[in-house]
Order: sequence, then C-alpha cells, then structure tokens
Amino acid sequence: MKPLNEGNILEALRSVKDPDLHRDIVTLKFVKDVVITGNDVRFTIELTTPACPVREELKSASVKAVREAIGGVGEVNVTMTSNVMQHEHAQRGAVLQGVRNTIAVASGKGGVGKSTIAANLAVALAMDGAVVGLVDLDIYGPSMPLMMGIKERPGMKGQKLLPIENWGVKVMSIGFLVDPMQAVVWRGPMVSGAVKQFMSDVEWGELDYLVMDLPPGTGDIQLTLVQTIPLTGAVVVTTPQDISLADALRAWKMFEKVDVPVLGVIENMSYYICSHCGGREDIFDAGGGKRGAEQMGVPFLGEVPLYTNIRVSGDRGAPIVADPEAPVQSAILRSIARRVAAQVSIRNAARAGAPAVDIQLL
Repeated sequence: MKPLNEGNILEALRSVKDPDLHRDIVTLKFVKDVVITGNDVRFTIELTTPACPVREELKSASVKAVREAIGGVGEVNVTMTSNVMQHEHAQRGAVLQGVRNTIAVASGKGGVGKSTIAANLAVALAMDGAVVGLVDLDIYGPSMPLMMGIKERPGMKGQKLLPIENWGVKVMSIGFLVDPMQAVVWRGPMVSGAVKQFMSDVEWGELDYLVMDLPPGTGDIQLTLVQTIPLTGAVVVTTPQDISLADALRAWKMFEKVDVPVLGVIENMSYYICSHCGGREDIFDAGGGKRGAEQMGVPFLGEVPLYTNIRVSGDRGAPIVADPEAPVQSAILRSIARRVAAQVSIRNAARAGAPAVDIQLL
C-alpha cells in the first residue's frame, strides 16, 4: 500500500469513473479541497448536477478506493456538492441571463400526460437541490396553475413579471394572467409574442434548469421557441401504443430539423396495477416508449405507471413526486428526473469539447 499524501489520494481516486461521462473523477476535476489531518482524510466531490443518479455510488466508491490504495488511513470523509454545467450559447445568455439550462418537455399529441410529467420533473429536480423554473407554454390550454397549486397573480419588478414559487419551483403561465373561465382566442403571431415575453420579460434570476412545458404538436410555439432561444435539449413524452408513438416520432423529427438534441423518451401511463388484486394490466400496450427511443437513437428514460393518485395529485395542485404517501411513484419520477439531469450534463460536456461519450442509458 502507498503512503498517505495528497498525490496518492488523487491517484487512488482516478480509479473512480463517472458512468455517464466515462472518465475518472480526478480528470473531470470533481475532486476538491483534499485535507489530511493525522491519518484522517477529507475531500469534496463536486458533481455536474445535484440530481446525479449515481451520487451515492460515487461517494462509496471513492471511500473504498482510498482505503484500498493507502495504508494506515483512518476516517475518510467525503462531502458531495454540485455545480450545474451550463449550456454555453451566446443567444441563450442574451435572452435568459442567469439560466444555465433549458429543457423542453414535448409530445406529438395531446392526452399523454406531458404537463404532469413536466411538473413532476421540475419538482423532482428542485427536491434534489437544483434551482428550477417551470414555464407553461401551452397558451391555449395552460394547466400549471392547477397542477402546481397556484391561484395568485404574479407581481412586477420594474418592467418584468415575477414568477410565482411553489413546491420549490419558480412558475410562470398565461393562466396566471387571464381569467380561468376565459378562452385565449389568439392568432399565431400573438401566441408567438407571448412565448417570447415569457423568455425575455420574466425575472427568472439564477436557475440551474428551466423546464418548458410545450403544447402538443409541432406548430408555431415550438418553432418560435427554438428560434428565440437555443434549447439545451428536449424530452419527448409518449404512451406505449403505436398511435402515440407515431406522433412522438414526429416530434423527434421536428427537433432534429431545428438542431435541438432529444435527451430521451419518457413513457407515461405504461401499465396499471390493480389496487385490489395487485395484477398488472398493459392497458395501452407495452414497450412502445422503449421501441421509439431505439428508433430515435436516444436514451429511454423510464416508465411512469397509470396510477390514480398521479391524476388526483395534479387536480389538487400537489405533484405526486413530493407526496410521502406515494413512495413508489415518487421514486420512479425522481429516478427519471435524475436521468434527464445526467443527459444534460453529458450534452454540455460534449459541447464543451470533452471526448465523445455514449449518450445511451443502459
């Protein structure tokens, strides 16, 4: 075994690799502030996101690596922190100063639960410690006021709207600005103008992630968005059956044409577990999301079951990911959110000129 010194500690930690970035944590400059006190060691591992899906694995692997490589070591204390990688692009910084990453949540058709997924992704990222915003870009059918449990109207700071915070997330929606019983009857240019205002005329402040709930389809709002701000990436939501999958593939094609990377596919309403007998029913077929991800050549981020309380939680403005009485469903959604965050880090590392990495998730 090697003697206890900083050089040997760093050398030992080179055996610990980030499974998403495929490089060791020393080369990635994750290891900070190595301190040796007697036989005890402490250091910090600074990850690219607080929602890292392998956070605890990296911590335990680091402790094990130091203990196995260095003789006579005492306590090994590891502090886990994060500094979210930023999507570097001059136009994004000019429009959304202080927002590090923008994630569009999209579907090719309505009725697949896209807004439910967007709300829960945002809250899950915030629960892991990220600073998160959520913008409802479904101008004709805004649902975030109800899903996020917000009834008040936004304030102003100078000439900018202030997003309303709930569940640890800053939220903006056209639903905050119009009467709930009033239909938004606007032509395309007015809708595009509203989208631009939600980008430039809202005081978002410093955000790690801005989650954007897009309307279904591939129309004016989607095109305005990608022309106004370069997106870090998009998540496509589908249900398992072929008709939904066909529309999801169209959404993917749209993003491909405008050079927006698709971070992965989420399959919603994947299956139903009977509350009485515990039997599983594949009401909308099975495996469509995974097949679609394979066709697109993007990661499959996970399955969300058809569960009554997911609908109930949305209706009462309390996203299920934060419900301690639904630990199974919360764990599924939090795991998916961490995979999304991992894909953002992978994309940003690739843009920063790092060696190419495999974007597929096993």
